[in-house]
Amino acid sequence: MTIKEAILQSLNDLNAVSNYMEIYEHMTKNGYYDFKQAKTPASTVSALLGDFIRNGDTRIKRIKGKGGTFSYYLTKDEQEFNLNELVPTEEEQPKKSAKSKTYGERDLHMLLSTFLKSTDVFPKTIFHESSKNSKDNHQKWIHPDMVGIKFLKLQTKVTQNFLNVVNRTDTFKISSYELKREINTDYELKKTFFQAVSNSSWANYGYLVAFEISDSLKDEMERLNQSFGIGVIELNPNPFESKILLQAKYKELDFKTIDKLSKINPDFEKFIEQTEKLLTADEKYIQSTEKELDEFCDKYFMSETESEKYCKEKHIPIEKNTDNTV
Repeated sequence: MTIKEAILQSLNDLNAVSNYMEIYEHMTKNGYYDFKQAKTPASTVSALLGDFIRNGDTRIKRIKGKGGTFSYYLTKDEQEFNLNELVPTEEEQPKKSAKSKTYGERDLHMLLSTFLKSTDVFPKTIFHESSKNSKDNHQKWIHPDMVGIKFLKLQTKVTQNFLNVVNRTDTFKISSYELKREINTDYELKKTFFQAVSNSSWANYGYLVAFEISDSLKDEMERLNQSFGIGVIELNPNPFESKILLQAKYKELDFKTIDKLSKINPDFEKFIEQTEKLLTADEKYIQSTEKELDEFCDKYFMSETESEKYCKEKHIPIEKNTDNTV
């Protein structure tokens, strides 16, 4: 059998949530695969398990356990396991050393802005600290972390003018983004999901964005997406490879809430002003006005090399989807 077939057979035999070393040892014990050509056979198994996840193979799922390492199981056996017992609570999360270097949530904004820009969205971070009454904790359920606008590109001036007369709001779509580092538990998912629901009530589309999302939460994410329409984006250290896991559902703009946010936050107000300026610009000024909006919005990477260098500087894991370091 092939090495991937051997991995699947071992998981079937073990019938348990198992880490890569347990799977490797079972493979060698039962002679399922000859590792003579592999210099680091256990690491090879770990990397291939990561390939199953990256490639979206539905036969295998993984979960980040209490030891901070990934464990794997067959999807068909999922109902037999109590996955909540394997995920650490907030109290059980490993404490990072004061000297250890890690990245902050705000550091992920450059990755998200690059991904959005690659899809023709103009992204802008909304700095909560610049708002009136910024120390009010309740305001975190009002402010989005980032907003973005995408303009409908039409080929002819006649078509543009006709659409503008019929309904100007059809020429653009505004999205709201709630950004998190990790979502590993059902509690974290629901808390952040409903924060995204609240923060995006005014926008055409609302998204929950995270750098790492536990595979065990897939079904619950789909249920919440169907019920409340919030989409989910998983960020990649190479932002051009980030993925929209679940599409957000369209809704009409809530101009009363937009007005409220504009009064509270100068970043949001300026974003709306720049958008309105571009939408109402004469044809001869559109290019310069679009450039002005682009300069106002968040910076973004032009290449994978730039993003890789940034991740190293900010201590963002570059190999987050590879399990060799488990």
